[in-house]
Amino acid sequence: MAEQGDFLHVVTSDNISNRRIALGRTVIWGSAWFLAIVALVQTAQEIGYADLGFTSWRPTLYAYVLWAICLCWGQVLIRGERGKRVLFVLPAALFVVSMVVFPLLFGFVIAFSDWNLSSPTGRTFNGIDNLRQMWTDDFYWNALANMVRYTLAIIVEYAIAFGLALLLNSQIRARKFFRVAFLMPLMLSPVAVSWMIGKSMMEARFGPLARLARELGWDSPSFFGTPEMARLTIMVMDAWTYIPFMMIMILAGLQAIPKDIQEAAKVDGAKAWRGFWEVTFPLMLPVSITVILIRIIFKLKLADIIINVTAGGPGGATDSVTSFIFREYRDRSNVGYGTLLAMVYLVVIVIAITIIMKLTDRWARPRY
Repeated sequence: MAEQGDFLHVVTSDNISNRRIALGRTVIWGSAWFLAIVALVQTAQEIGYADLGFTSWRPTLYAYVLWAICLCWGQVLIRGERGKRVLFVLPAALFVVSMVVFPLLFGFVIAFSDWNLSSPTGRTFNGIDNLRQMWTDDFYWNALANMVRYTLAIIVEYAIAFGLALLLNSQIRARKFFRVAFLMPLMLSPVAVSWMIGKSMMEARFGPLARLARELGWDSPSFFGTPEMARLTIMVMDAWTYIPFMMIMILAGLQAIPKDIQEAAKVDGAKAWRGFWEVTFPLMLPVSITVILIRIIFKLKLADIIINVTAGGPGGATDSVTSFIFREYRDRSNVGYGTLLAMVYLVVIVIAITIIMKLTDRWARPRY
């Protein structure tokens, strides 16, 4: 029989005193109120209602760190052993808040400010002036329309990737070689692709593709001379880079389909096209939706090829929203307006992705 002292003493919620619980709540709420007061005071100074001599947001950062420590300590005081279990998750959650939520809030403050890095006055609060400027900015709306065009091109990319995946899934000669060869563009950086193809091979005077176009009868080949041709060229270069990514994911899905199902369809008399449309394609819907959603996310970030090849030209015809925002920061040093455009674009992306996921979930749902 073990003695009483041999057992591990565990502090549970049943044997925690009211005084200890009160101390824990006081620590948590006291530090929370201190954080709120410091944040409100600094916000008032940033807006211009007061001038208390703060030169940075460090006091708020220190107050947040103090509140995080007190919150963890208070959980142990109030909940005992269960509070210690919370400490396995709570610090990570607080770190995520500090790395994601706070920068988002600070970006929201900057978005409603007039902040040009070339201005001697620094950052000043300007209300909704940036929103008014965005509403009348034709270049921004043109970039947003371009993003719709670029995103719709994913349909063609998906069809090509699916065809290549079917080809590489069949019994063809040198299949392993082609699988590696088709993955080569994915191994290259988009910046390298833009310089290797856009700046070198498509150069209007001495590029090999331009020379080939002349041999085929195109008198003065210019892949970036007109808005339509420039947009099409950007789409082709971006597709050449990312179609292998879609292809390899679809190929993995095709190889996961049981062979028995396809053989049963052939026994039932299904031809190649009918077997694909009624057996293979429905089974590939979950993979296809995943591939398309990931590709949309990549497409919404399209900027590097545009920046390096056309810089948004001619006349902003090839600009994406991200490349336009980048040029607002780099070329015009307009931090406030650029941040507002980024915030609006973030909201548009969240709404668009949510709608697409709802529609695809309803479309891909089995019908009995």
